[in-house]
Amino acid sequence: MKIFMTGNEAIARGAYEAGVVYASAYPGTPSTEILENTAQYPEIISEWAPNEKVALEAVLGASIAGGRALAAMKHVGVNVAADPLMTISYTGVTGGLVLISADDPGCHSSQNEQDNRILAKFAKIACVEPSDSQESLDYMKAAYEISEKYDVAVMLRMTTRVCHSKSLVEQGERVEKEIIPYVKRPEKYIAAPAHAKKLHPVVEAKLVDLEKFSNETTLNRVEWFDKKIGIVTSGVAYQYAKEVFGENASYLKLGFTNPMPMDKIRDFAAQVEMLYVIEELEPFMEDQIKAAGISCVGKEKIPNIGELNPDIIAKALLGEERPLIEIDKDKIVGRPPTLCAGCPHRGFFYALKKKKNVMVTGDIGCYTLGASEPLNTTDTVIDMGASISMGHGAQRVLDKAGKGMKVVSVIGDSTFFHSGITSLIDVVYNQGNTVNVILDNRITGMTGHQENPGTGYTLSGKKVKEVEIDTLVRALGVELVINVNPLDLDAVTKALDAALAFEGPSVIITRWPCALKKFTPEDIKEFGKAQPVCYVVEEECRGCRLCNKTGCPAIVFDKAKKKSYIDPNACVGCEVCLQVCPFHAIKKAGE
Repeated sequence: MKIFMTGNEAIARGAYEAGVVYASAYPGTPSTEILENTAQYPEIISEWAPNEKVALEAVLGASIAGGRALAAMKHVGVNVAADPLMTISYTGVTGGLVLISADDPGCHSSQNEQDNRILAKFAKIACVEPSDSQESLDYMKAAYEISEKYDVAVMLRMTTRVCHSKSLVEQGERVEKEIIPYVKRPEKYIAAPAHAKKLHPVVEAKLVDLEKFSNETTLNRVEWFDKKIGIVTSGVAYQYAKEVFGENASYLKLGFTNPMPMDKIRDFAAQVEMLYVIEELEPFMEDQIKAAGISCVGKEKIPNIGELNPDIIAKALLGEERPLIEIDKDKIVGRPPTLCAGCPHRGFFYALKKKKNVMVTGDIGCYTLGASEPLNTTDTVIDMGASISMGHGAQRVLDKAGKGMKVVSVIGDSTFFHSGITSLIDVVYNQGNTVNVILDNRITGMTGHQENPGTGYTLSGKKVKEVEIDTLVRALGVELVINVNPLDLDAVTKALDAALAFEGPSVIITRWPCALKKFTPEDIKEFGKAQPVCYVVEEECRGCRLCNKTGCPAIVFDKAKKKSYIDPNACVGCEVCLQVCPFHAIKKAGE
């Protein structure tokens, strides 16, 4: 039976059919749904890890113990996991090990658009690239066979378009793989210098064998049509190329891209008049093809910036401008991303904005929007966990320069568990003087409400003991720790005043659930049930628009009436606007 599946759903199904027994990940778009779907199969132990490095290490442990295992992460997550990754090529595996790298051409939800095929080559591991959902399932099963046959980890490189697009998939049955009995092999799995020196030549020999496999495998296939044009392509770029050229070109479609099948490419190139290389982002294949002395055209015409599509390829290679629906751009209303109505981060940023002579280092999460209009508070956002460590370094230089400026570092709860803890240790250990704010909205918000160590629940919904942030930061040695409701503007202001005046590292913990979160019984007990919505008493509104400066999307300003209005269908009763209004024109329903 064929059903529609996203690439992420198909990967999870492929893991199930391949007999995977353990999967670990940290949520990150566009990879998040992979673990959410493996969790639906009871045969696979599926767990959220605090970060990608931990996920890959746990998966390696599962592999060494004899089981097939899967780690999933977005492309920048592989950077976090790079430390174990670079050594896994030396140690190899026992049970098959597949690492999903979900790359994000076009920066749909990421701070860069790196091409992780380069990391696969750098790490000296195999790499496969599906181009649709059926291949996502099939390549997962093939990847485990490759992993175990060649004793190598396999990167399965996805992109946003393949992760989230749906296509028909033929499902199969699960094939149970017996867990390989564990045998102590310190010479294989202890990467001490004496062992590593012996393992490196083995790695290079594996790559030779893998290149031979690359030239023989059906994962790399030729589709012969018109031989005037030959196209070497991979991933979703294959779909785009087929849409543009159809049967007016022949294709060497590469599903196994590291190592590259140079013999097969050389043979294909010899039979076509013009050779194009169409790939998304970096000239990964093109550079290697040209280095082998094979003439081709690639990034001279195909951009290495942004996500590809058929229109871009048609214009670049055929000079064709495809007709688009004409629109009046003057009538398009800009809709920049904004914090949701009732977001607990809004009250904090509104209060922080009023503080002068501060530098605000931010982090990856919904609260990145603290940098946007109208809050305009955050100054930097680089990577997960960077806010606290960057803030510490910045404070050192500002103090040395005698600027009298204080740094406020802002990080979310899940991001703090991910990589903020060690940064805070650095601040405490080196006697820093920053204000560190942990925005605890009781869930991993930005990626779609995944559990984390601070929520008290696992991926499978099992109730566990939550990691208490307050207790944790005090154990690290922070002396001033302030817990505050971020929707109480006076309380937030007092907390900031106290922390800014304190000499030494301080931590403010804002604790209130995400406005979209489904409350647990524990949430209801701590925070109560839904609050009555707010509304504007029109005759008392002076049109000052201070409520609009909170950036709440539930508040609309009627330019004709010069009055504000609160959409009752969007408002969740957080009361931030009520506290901001100087004329008490905003009331709670029922009052």
